[in-house]
Amino acid sequence: MSVQDYLQKSASIIEATAQPQIAAQVDKAIEALSEALRNKRAVLVCGNGGSASDAMHIAGELVGRFLKERAAQKCIALSSNPAVLTAWANDYSFETVFSRQVEAYGEKGGVFWGISTSGNSGNVIAAIAEAKKQGMTVIGLTGQGGGKMAALCDILVEVPSKETPFIQQGHLCLYHYICQKVEENLA
Repeated sequence: MSVQDYLQKSASIIEATAQPQIAAQVDKAIEALSEALRNKRAVLVCGNGGSASDAMHIAGELVGRFLKERAAQKCIALSSNPAVLTAWANDYSFETVFSRQVEAYGEKGGVFWGISTSGNSGNVIAAIAEAKKQGMTVIGLTGQGGGKMAALCDILVEVPSKETPFIQQGHLCLYHYICQKVEENLA
């Protein structure tokens, strides 16, 4: 595959993501995040591997700023504390590294935002269960079909692809847009 073919495939997946039903879910995510942050409730974001990096990117945009000067927002990337991750995974299990943190930081009226290209990441699914217990709204950012997360999320935003790199490229576009709109809502 040439670089032109690769970029054309990327563009076609991003274009396919501009479907009305996906846009409707994105709008719901923006509203849920805006409402939680307006009410000073926590937004907890997590994922594994590249999705962990995306979670940290999202937290950086919301705590710092995206495009506008404004107050910091209450957002924590659950993949950002290696001491917590490694201690808990070593002493208990990797399956519960995120749910344990949701237990610590989650709060009613907050938002849990789980990222998994397959929608089947066990530790993200365990965190969703804990978030529901805490009374949090659950947003899922996944690939096509949503995997196991599809039935568990209040709001599911799925990129119409089964290929991880292309899903992640779609995720980046979507969460940048979401961060921009949340920032506009809160400014």
